[in-house]
Amino acid sequence: MRPVRRLGWRHVWGGIALGTLAGVWRLRRAGVSVTAFMDAAAPALLVGQAIGRVGNYFNQELFGGPTGLPWALQISPAHRPIGYESFATFHPTFLYELVWNLALAAFLVWLGHHRRIRPPGLFALYVAGYSAFRIFEESLRVDPAHHILGLRLNFYVAALLCLAGLLWFARSQGWQPGRRTRRGAALVLAGGIVLMSGCGGSRHANTSRTRGSTGRPVAVEIPQQSEAGGFGRSYLKSGRLQLSVRLSFTSHMSTDARVPGVSDESIALNALPPASMSSALSKL
Repeated sequence: MRPVRRLGWRHVWGGIALGTLAGVWRLRRAGVSVTAFMDAAAPALLVGQAIGRVGNYFNQELFGGPTGLPWALQISPAHRPIGYESFATFHPTFLYELVWNLALAAFLVWLGHHRRIRPPGLFALYVAGYSAFRIFEESLRVDPAHHILGLRLNFYVAALLCLAGLLWFARSQGWQPGRRTRRGAALVLAGGIVLMSGCGGSRHANTSRTRGSTGRPVAVEIPQQSEAGGFGRSYLKSGRLQLSVRLSFTSHMSTDARVPGVSDESIALNALPPASMSSALSKL
């Protein structure tokens, strides 16, 4: 099953940003206060996003890493990410977000009724609060995504938007930043734009996460099955011998090539000279 690339920043944040711009344009034409309307719409947006996350449950998507917690979500084998085929239960991160969105919506409604918040302060808190939770959520999710320096791209997007939301809220309530603060914020924003401009790689390699005798994850390349069917062919390519061997794993076997929950797997040994092939196979 080919992994699907998901760009959450284009779905959630991108949709909210474009929707906000379209709403601002329409409100200005109608002569309505844009900032007051943004504050009124912030809790409703959170409730709408919470309802949308229910679809992730039925689609079995956008969940977190494996867990044995009582509220863990059971995922069918067809929807498990590459490298997690042997795990059955995962973090329901969309459920975490659903609960957070509803709680944040209730807090914004309470805050708007019991405190004097200048508009668009509530909307700024919505941006900061939702993005703050996404920082936590992105640290749990295991679905395919672009990575920069080992972290998911949406982690950086959420961190930047959380900081921007907090600064926006402070500014809307009368805080005046100094010159150094403005320069620091500009540098952070510029650095974020550079990071999100495509310098990150996409973690979609056809590899499986395995654990060897040391307990550390290792990558094992799984060769695609040839059109003729089956594995086990030896052939010469670009002057290097590439051999696909079929191994039967048993419980007493200690090797870094072990795949959890898989009893029979194909391991590709690349770039090995013929003289070293026997010694490589003996280590397996």
